[in-house]
Amino acid sequence: MCGRYTITVTEEELMLRFSIYGDRRIQYEPRYNIAPGQLLPAIINDGQHNRLGPLKWGLVPNWAKDEKVGFQMINARAETLLDKPAFRVPLLRKRCMIPADGFYDWQQLGRGKEKQPMRIVMKSRSLFAMAGLYDMWVAEDGRKVSSCTIITTSSNPVVAPIHDRMPVILQPEHEQLWLDRDMHDVAALQKVLVPFPAADMQAYPVSPQVGKVANDNPSLIEPCGMDTLF
Repeated sequence: MCGRYTITVTEEELMLRFSIYGDRRIQYEPRYNIAPGQLLPAIINDGQHNRLGPLKWGLVPNWAKDEKVGFQMINARAETLLDKPAFRVPLLRKRCMIPADGFYDWQQLGRGKEKQPMRIVMKSRSLFAMAGLYDMWVAEDGRKVSSCTIITTSSNPVVAPIHDRMPVILQPEHEQLWLDRDMHDVAALQKVLVPFPAADMQAYPVSPQVGKVANDNPSLIEPCGMDTLF
């Protein structure tokens, strides 16, 4: 699964990497511990340009009766997108990318309850794009909530010792296909929802302080506790 992630680069790096155009609808700042329920920076394509804006993490389908359903939809399994009404239509019409430079998961230590938080990154420490879906929900009072979910797939050999699921990280050559509003070929879309190559990634232990949502500072991404990068 993907329940926490980071994007610690400068605004200029983000804009250049994803060719983001024009005014942003979100005030960007580096984040070290983005969690479900929070607003995150997401990328969509308006038909001509990539644009950056805020989405709430936890998809609330437009037909939902209650906004709280979003906390049950922070992730969407790539294998069953077509089976779930909440994801079927967004897969065809409302795809987004969530830029990141790392994500967290917790590795079980032995047979006890203790878990070690791990940060998974590219070996190059470069930015990457997680595949997402979004939707807009309108409350009875007219308030609009734009929200998203991060798609997951089976883990590659780097992530597998930590968790059996990982976010779908799009290959750079597939990013524009994923954002293309005119792309409705489900088979072609599903082909890109696969584990990212393990050879390009590594994982390392970080402080247990990342477990507290209120903590959001550079110390969270510092290696901690173990010397070896996986």
